Amino acid sequence: MSEERKSLNFIEQIIEEDLANGMPKGNLRFRFPPEPNGYLHIGHTKAIGISFGLGEYYNAPVNLRFDDTNPAKEEQEFVDAIKEDIAWLGYTWDKELFSSDYFQQLYDWAVYLIKEGKAYVDSQSSEAMAEQKGTPTQPGVDGPYRNRSIEENLNLFERMKAGEFDGGEHILRAKIDMQHTNMLMRDPIMYRVLKKHHHRTANDWCIYPMYDWTHGESDYLEQISHSLCSLEFKPHRDLYDWFKKIVFNYKKDSLPLIPKQREFARLNLSYTIMSKRKLLKLVEDKVVSGWDDPRMPTISGLRRRGYTPTSIRNFVEKVGVAKRDNVIDVSLLEFCVREDLNKKAARIMAVLDPIKLVIQNYPEGKEEWLEAENNPEDESAGTRTVPFSQNLYIERDDFKEEANSKYFRLSLGKEVRLKNAFIIYGC
Repeated sequence: MSEERKSLNFIEQIIEEDLANGMPKGNLRFRFPPEPNGYLHIGHTKAIGISFGLGEYYNAPVNLRFDDTNPAKEEQEFVDAIKEDIAWLGYTWDKELFSSDYFQQLYDWAVYLIKEGKAYVDSQSSEAMAEQKGTPTQPGVDGPYRNRSIEENLNLFERMKAGEFDGGEHILRAKIDMQHTNMLMRDPIMYRVLKKHHHRTANDWCIYPMYDWTHGESDYLEQISHSLCSLEFKPHRDLYDWFKKIVFNYKKDSLPLIPKQREFARLNLSYTIMSKRKLLKLVEDKVVSGWDDPRMPTISGLRRRGYTPTSIRNFVEKVGVAKRDNVIDVSLLEFCVREDLNKKAARIMAVLDPIKLVIQNYPEGKEEWLEAENNPEDESAGTRTVPFSQNLYIERDDFKEEANSKYFRLSLGKEVRLKNAFIIYGC
């Protein structure tokens, strides 16, 4: 993120206003929270660039926190790949953390919410819950288990944790408002039973917290000053703030900073699959050789294709930070890699579809070595020597027996200069 920019984007304006209103600069802390359920793709580079770019710009720490709350889809392989990709892009994180680091604390706080009458165990089917939740235009209604006693809720939740129930029998819900205009506030799920092996905690837990409960509280525990996420999470901000306020009132003596969530437009790239679920299917169905197949839009795939860290970072900076979703043409990404490689890549010559060229007035059997620049954009790259003789090979597309005035390659009756060599005449 360049310090030479003349204007600030809206996220930087928010941060500057917070600093102007008394937030100590030392309190700035950002985070990038990927879920380790696949490899990072080009769409993630914007979130990476924003969070780590702000860290570089303000000289503030950035946490790398893995949102590992769904053991059915997450693996250590994905954790390692994500770390490798971020490091390859040239970013350094302050702390490597996991949502699973906070499982016990999140559980304890959930018990606190139950004791405060702000959470309850629901035993309805998922279909019944969906029906009583209402629609965006129709308010929801209270479920039959919403007014369970605190004692019963505590007993059921403890038994959920002990593994007495199968998935789908019970869930823990926050007790907010079933008539709220934001459907996410209509008693959202906090915990579900999921008897799967976790890549870090093994089989210690059989209940796992939902994203909305985990996300904000993890930010709070890490004292993240600005929690930045894409626009699809904007409706979640009400819930983020509600959970955060409950826990802050409980823990305010020890953790003073309340994180602030703000949203930006995600990166959508034309003609490019941006769904990890669909990319996973390509891998599982062996349509591609793996997540790092050069045809994949993953960061590791782009790396194998020849993209450079600088080209991707420049691409993210050119895309900028917006408040509304849009689609970026893939040609901008291709321009960025060409622009970067043009400055640093050594030139080589190859003939893929050869046609023989004979220089009739060049001495037979003679060979000389001509000097060529390794990179005309970089004098420090030096030069190399290229052999020249009577018999050469050129691309078939570089010759036509008959050509119009707009054809500037070799044709009969016309002159053309061979790169780093002589002018020749077609005959």
